[in-house]
Amino acid sequence: MKRLSILSFVILFLSAHSLLAQQTKQFTLNELIPGGSDYYQFAPNISKQYQWWGDKLIEIKGDSVFVIPNPSKHNKSELLVTLSSLTKDGDKLYSPSFSTEGSSMVRFRSSKGLVIYNLERKEREASFDYPERSSNHSLSPNNNYLAYTVDNNLFIIDKNGVTTALSSDDNKGIVYGQEVHRSEFGISGGIFWSPNGSKVAFYRMDETMVEDYPLVNVSARQAKLEAFKYPMAGMTSHHVTLGVYDINSGNTVYMKTGEPAEHYLTNVAWNPTSDAIYIAEINRDQNHMHLNRYNATTGAFDTTLFEEKHDKYVEPENPVLFVKGNDNQFIWQSVRDGYNHLYIYDLSGNLVKQLTKGDWEVSSVIGFDAKGQNLFFSSTNPTPMDRHLYSVNLKSGKYSEYSTDIKGTHSASLSGSGRYLIDRYSAHNIPSAVDLIDTKSKKHSLLAQANNPFEGYDVPKVTSGTIMSADDINHLHYRMVRPVDFDPSKKYPVAIYVYGGPHSQMVQNRWRYGSGGWELYMAQRGHIVFVLDNRGTSNRGIEFENVTHRQLGVEEVKDQMRGVDFLKSLPYVDADRIGVHGWSYGGFMTINMLLRHPDVFKVGVAGGPVTDWKYYEIMYGERYMDTPQDNPEGYEETSLLNKADKLKSRLLIIHGDEDPVVVMQHSLQFIKSAINAGTHPDFFVYPGHGHNMMGKDRVHLHEHITRYFDDFLK
Repeated sequence: MKRLSILSFVILFLSAHSLLAQQTKQFTLNELIPGGSDYYQFAPNISKQYQWWGDKLIEIKGDSVFVIPNPSKHNKSELLVTLSSLTKDGDKLYSPSFSTEGSSMVRFRSSKGLVIYNLERKEREASFDYPERSSNHSLSPNNNYLAYTVDNNLFIIDKNGVTTALSSDDNKGIVYGQEVHRSEFGISGGIFWSPNGSKVAFYRMDETMVEDYPLVNVSARQAKLEAFKYPMAGMTSHHVTLGVYDINSGNTVYMKTGEPAEHYLTNVAWNPTSDAIYIAEINRDQNHMHLNRYNATTGAFDTTLFEEKHDKYVEPENPVLFVKGNDNQFIWQSVRDGYNHLYIYDLSGNLVKQLTKGDWEVSSVIGFDAKGQNLFFSSTNPTPMDRHLYSVNLKSGKYSEYSTDIKGTHSASLSGSGRYLIDRYSAHNIPSAVDLIDTKSKKHSLLAQANNPFEGYDVPKVTSGTIMSADDINHLHYRMVRPVDFDPSKKYPVAIYVYGGPHSQMVQNRWRYGSGGWELYMAQRGHIVFVLDNRGTSNRGIEFENVTHRQLGVEEVKDQMRGVDFLKSLPYVDADRIGVHGWSYGGFMTINMLLRHPDVFKVGVAGGPVTDWKYYEIMYGERYMDTPQDNPEGYEETSLLNKADKLKSRLLIIHGDEDPVVVMQHSLQFIKSAINAGTHPDFFVYPGHGHNMMGKDRVHLHEHITRYFDDFLK
């Protein structure tokens, strides 16, 4: 009996010790930062993947692919195929992509390229091996052709291995089949297949008139110049045209988009019958858009369907979407009423109706049901903190909602008929989950969920709230991370993480309110971490965003200082120990805040910062600032170079020496200005890196940032 008692005591002691170890675990950056050796151990993970095969549910788990014929009975699955069984001549297949139309043709990635597998015949229908040095691979809808680029030229290869060169230009300033306009306006590629796969449209970008910008590769035995084209605000831009190659005739025609050459060709789309091209064309000032249609066979201009204007800027990001089963109507997305909404047009450019309306934004279009009667989408309704799933009936305009009972950030894919949705979501207290939604009954069934990767550990808690903007009109969302052993009677240093620029939203109702690993790490080391979405960020309507027009960094800093005032009002915040860190636009904001309010902040770390908008590229820079010639006062007011004398805080600037986005000239010019002004920022360079640090160097980066805060804020 005595021996048993001793054993019980030992077990109890060891269990308590193990629990204490879990609760007091100090996470490392290798566990919290992408690129770290143990990062995936503490990232939410769902081992299963889901997609649609018509109305059948596909479940992929490891090597096995299962089919669930009746999604309503999702616990009854059948093994469809194993990936290992499809290996042929050492060519392993992975990442299957099934057709929502229910075709037996399944696309696989392979160790050599792409493979089309016929499930009905149980054989490979076609294989496309990626040619050496090729990129921008794009498979035709009929699976017969693969388009790709090598260097700056465009090619297609058929399933018999016959290659056709669509361009053979030796001029390094001419680029075919790649992204143009610095990937603005929603541009994510330069190859556009027609629906029937008989034609392929492509961008041709002439950069010969743009000056070379020097980048230096210092990893070479003798440092090597690697120049690229970088059109800066107010300077000459590249010229873009759109070509169409007809596979049957072998002819290429270019759309007669005309003059001026320095305009933007965006949102390229085909009509369902593959004989017309739609292009949203924007002037250099980016305040006037024409939606134009062209004859895809001759390249002739057909008509302007409608125009959109704004006294600040227009920014279409989504091409026309034809109504399923109705070739005479299409959907257009626009912020013309102040929020991004859906509109139905006919082929003459007449507005049929505004399909969605309200003080919220359509975030993404999911798709039509089989009859084209209902269009599914996600939106910021009822709060920009969430994303919820809806459909709207094209005839009646009636909405149906599918996810608002589960607060959080939802995205979805629609089955072939529209009967079911795969709903992928997370929330501040839900790491990640996947539900099946029956769109008729609106019933949710859990398919899979990620475990809390911090289960059993005592981690810093994340909360959210709102404060008023500097104009006293808008509620701004923030998140706050407090140390594990938070004691409201103590005083804590604060690390503000900032981005604050267009096309961003840092605070959302997703896992831990979007808090990243560095924030947890800093809270673990005794800091309060604070993140605020100021005016100028996205998903709150166009007026909320474009209040910063021609004066980037002015209104944003006013809002961020409202956040600082809020922090100072908290009894547990040490107002003498507040620091700021941000990257890219956030790097600009970091230095901007330090210079505009030099007596407030003790330390700042700015990564890849813009320091003067005249050194930034045309498309983004001129949209938000106009040109230096048209807005000299705005460029003067927002430049950090002429404020370098205001620096009182410790400031570390970090830059990749091969940054093609925010070129290192920004940081060097600021350092030069600081030298002239007699102020002393610190500077650290990551050789061989672009606009951000990746892999294990990303862990080093965050360790370096943390050390700077430790040295000058604690």
